[in-house]
Amino acid sequence: MIIGVPKEIKNNENRVAVDPSGVVEFTKRGHEVYIQSTAGNGSGFTDEQYIEAGAKILPTIEEIYEIAEMIMKVKEPIEPEYKLCKKDQLIFTYFHFASYEPLTKAMIESGAVCLAYETVEKADRSLPLLIPMSEVAGRMAVQEGAKYLEKPLKGRGILLGGVPGVRPAKVMILGGGVVGTNAAKMAAGMGADVTILDLNLQRLRYLDDVMPANVNTFMSSEYNIRELISTHDLIIGAVLIPGAKAPHLITKDMLKEMQPGTVLVDVAVDQGGCIETCKPTTHQDPTFIIDDVVHYCVANMPGAVPYTSTLALTNATLPYAIQLANKGWKQACNDNEELKLGLNVINGEVVYKGVADAFDMPYTPVEKFL
Repeated sequence: MIIGVPKEIKNNENRVAVDPSGVVEFTKRGHEVYIQSTAGNGSGFTDEQYIEAGAKILPTIEEIYEIAEMIMKVKEPIEPEYKLCKKDQLIFTYFHFASYEPLTKAMIESGAVCLAYETVEKADRSLPLLIPMSEVAGRMAVQEGAKYLEKPLKGRGILLGGVPGVRPAKVMILGGGVVGTNAAKMAAGMGADVTILDLNLQRLRYLDDVMPANVNTFMSSEYNIRELISTHDLIIGAVLIPGAKAPHLITKDMLKEMQPGTVLVDVAVDQGGCIETCKPTTHQDPTFIIDDVVHYCVANMPGAVPYTSTLALTNATLPYAIQLANKGWKQACNDNEELKLGLNVINGEVVYKGVADAFDMPYTPVEKFL
């Protein structure tokens, strides 16, 4: 198979979809890999390293899309790329369709086969291609939240871990999944007073068992959220519904109950966000303020630590990408139920129910194409 890896063109996105070790794995199986020139620079990988690994370098994004049977990316195609996607071309990347209708419509029009990292799902309901980036984003949410609590950045002026004789910051985490667990670990390690909320009592029992003493678990409900927001300094939204839009757990009217300088970090912003007032921001301009509350809503948080993120992502995606390259997408998805669940749009039809429901679009069972 001919695999194309374009340079990411989303604002401040420095990750790359395949590192040189991945190129070696593809080429030794007889596949051809084309990398756009300088695609790996942001993550610390040079064109020379890719050439040594067996890749061919092409100068432009147009040439990559033109030659490739499978495009591997990190972020969803953005508007300049829409017209480059071709009928029957397999595009393997994060799409987050349910949060952005223009992208969904563009991919329907392209006739491409869109296999989304975020909906590849194991039998135990875990999301193996989302987990590494969720781990990075969860840890970063606390790092960034701690920074924006500083007064010069319009925060409350609180040190996350406090000091002897002064209480630490109070951190509230909505969601006890991978993002929430990693955020809680990080916040607890920095000495904060942490409360983690979830709807799943079994999950709360597990977290109560494994977390240190400065992490408290709480059942998630509107009443409990309203009770807690007035006393917490950093609030992290870590709620995900696979392939669908995140629910709004913090609504606009709740901001008035928060203390001025409270920091909100919405990790779910690329799925529509679980904080109503959040809208996607970039690393270049990461925050905005509503009702004296600082909102940090960067849609590609792991893009700020591209070396770590690229390696973590390719560790997870490569085994699946090799199956797709070896067998073709139809056979690979027939053989592997996890990959099959990753199919979102095929040849102009939506085959993932969460995406169809988000925009009231017709839904076609994926079996039609397999």
